[in-house]
Amino acid sequence: MKVSISVFSFTALLLAGIVIAAAAQEQVRAPMPIGRRVEIKAPLGLPPVPIPPDNPPTAETIALGRHLYYDPALSSDGTVSCASCHAPQFGFADNRPFSAGVGGKLGGRHAPTVINSAYNPLQFWDGRAPSLEKQAEGPIANPVEMAHSLDGVVNRLQRDPKYVALFREAWGTDQITIDLVTKSIASFERTVLSGDSPFDRYYYGHEKKALSPTAQRGLKIFMDTKKGNCATCHTIGKDYALFTDNKFHNIGIGADMTGKFADIGRCGETKNEDDMGAFKTPTLRDIAQMAPYMHDGSLSTLKDVVDHYIGGGNSNPHLDKQIHSLDFLTFDERDDLKAFLESLTGRLPRDLGPPADLTQKDKESAKGK
Repeated sequence: MKVSISVFSFTALLLAGIVIAAAAQEQVRAPMPIGRRVEIKAPLGLPPVPIPPDNPPTAETIALGRHLYYDPALSSDGTVSCASCHAPQFGFADNRPFSAGVGGKLGGRHAPTVINSAYNPLQFWDGRAPSLEKQAEGPIANPVEMAHSLDGVVNRLQRDPKYVALFREAWGTDQITIDLVTKSIASFERTVLSGDSPFDRYYYGHEKKALSPTAQRGLKIFMDTKKGNCATCHTIGKDYALFTDNKFHNIGIGADMTGKFADIGRCGETKNEDDMGAFKTPTLRDIAQMAPYMHDGSLSTLKDVVDHYIGGGNSNPHLDKQIHSLDFLTFDERDDLKAFLESLTGRLPRDLGPPADLTQKDKESAKGK
């Protein structure tokens, strides 16, 4: 009996070693970008952009990712692109509470912005993706979004001579894989940065007139722990401000009259009851461009957002301890706070819109309808 166990253990260890060795060999063989390396420069108010070692940005991968981001060919019926739900004209988010996917099917959460998503250690409202690369896979295979399959996307791109040439130029291979698709999209998304706002020029650039007196008063309310206390979650640092702690909080959005949630948020991933109804803190940068607000798109305006906090959120057993009524703020102070939020609209880089060939293709498609 002891001999059988020993032989079994040896066999199991041998098989495990083979699997590990094969995975390591595959990792070694994974293509690296071959084009011109570029530095993604962070604007005033933002820290250096985190870059994964296996996906350094190049001009070619960024250009390829930009093309893939705007191409509806990634969806099963060729009607939905990444930009359909994360559109530049709406702050790289959506102006609808829920986005429409293939066949008009509606998702269950408001599309979060791509702006400054390079700084998020976890992606999606519930943090289920550990990187921009893994996030890009989700919508492709989601039946109510692009409704495709990862293999189906690869096969479609592989049949397109234009894409074969673009991948060869960017990655040095004629063999397209979903890994290279998502890495390219992620490289483009890391360039979608917004900083150098009136707030940044005032706070970090020390331009006294960059921020209006109203917004300056709003900033004080925002940071004052005895007033707005907003910076507890929407952080402002000494050298930069992400306006998010990248953590998950229950602020009472989506709770019914009994305190129950139709969408349990982070709890669905962690299975931890303490995470019930908790969602990732969104960045406030460019927030004035991103209505409606919250994970369910239930608040239509910035005034509605301020009013939600004035009321102390919707009561429920898991409400964050930092959430409390702000009804002591005067109406002028509430207006000041809103003015400060509007001052966070920054400057995006150029060339973030759709490539010329896709724009022309859309025009021709529209004429044909």
